[in-house]
Amino acid sequence: MRVQEAVLHDLARRKLVAAGLSEEHAGVVADVLVFADAYGVHSHGVMRTEYYAGRIAQGGINASPQFSLEQTGPCTATFHGDNGAGHVAAGLAMDEAVRMARENGVGVVGVSRMSHSGALSYFTRRAAEQDMVAVSVCQSDPMVVPYGGAEPYYGTNPLAFAAPGEGDVLSFDMATTVKAWGQILQARTEHRDIPEGWAVAEDGGPTTDPHEVAALLPSAGAKGYGLAMMIDVVSGVLLGLPFGKRVSSMYEDLQAGRDLGQLHVVVDPSRFTDLETFKKNIGVTMRDLAGAQPAPGVDRVLYPGQDRKLVHEEYRRDGIEIADDVYDYLVSDA
Repeated sequence: MRVQEAVLHDLARRKLVAAGLSEEHAGVVADVLVFADAYGVHSHGVMRTEYYAGRIAQGGINASPQFSLEQTGPCTATFHGDNGAGHVAAGLAMDEAVRMARENGVGVVGVSRMSHSGALSYFTRRAAEQDMVAVSVCQSDPMVVPYGGAEPYYGTNPLAFAAPGEGDVLSFDMATTVKAWGQILQARTEHRDIPEGWAVAEDGGPTTDPHEVAALLPSAGAKGYGLAMMIDVVSGVLLGLPFGKRVSSMYEDLQAGRDLGQLHVVVDPSRFTDLETFKKNIGVTMRDLAGAQPAPGVDRVLYPGQDRKLVHEEYRRDGIEIADDVYDYLVSDA
């Protein structure tokens, strides 16, 4: 069913407040969830509200965190998240990274001991909209088999990139797996099979039943495996946090904090080139890619993130498409 963005935001916010989150923090979390849905990334949208509400109610997300920033150098800092709402901690940390980049050219902020923060592109776009180039990476719990392996070690370990262009942002967001775990959850919610090659069952063999999924496969085999390793190092090991198979589970022990790590890297392009020229050339890049000759059987070439932009335009006009089960939960008394 279709739901207007403002209505969806209010429904999600109300659920989070009912679970124990403050109005301010609930509003921020709802911002990130609805952003994901508005760009068609439903795996990270309001379908996650029930999970967050459960974890908040049981204490696994700290409803009254004591956030603090530890400045470790002119361009570096650690934001201590105290296992509060990860969406809030990640946003505040990105604001600090942007501030440092504006002052010094580069800002690198690690977020320590946070909960799940949702779609990373929300935070990199936040920086790009302030004329910064941004990369963000974060670790997640082990649910991905290493290349050639049969048992999970790394998480989906996503990364996002954004850069300012002429009147638009070039944005890219991906898991280091063929598909994110949220896509499995979405398939379960929508009662449909998944394509072969996304995941494996308990015995390590392929499966198309989302309810049989025991682990995900890395994107592009060894390449996705290597990227997952790199992200785990810079968002876990680098911050002195649990890493690899030691990262806490998202869906087990909802009373415990997750102690996750994230890293924002922000660069001021004006320290390297003329800002307006940079933004113009980003615009040229997008137009060049969108105008590239398509391969046989392909209608058109899209620049990275353009598919999400097209979905966003449709949803702003017609309302956001939400699974009936998700909507039923949001309007229920649960």
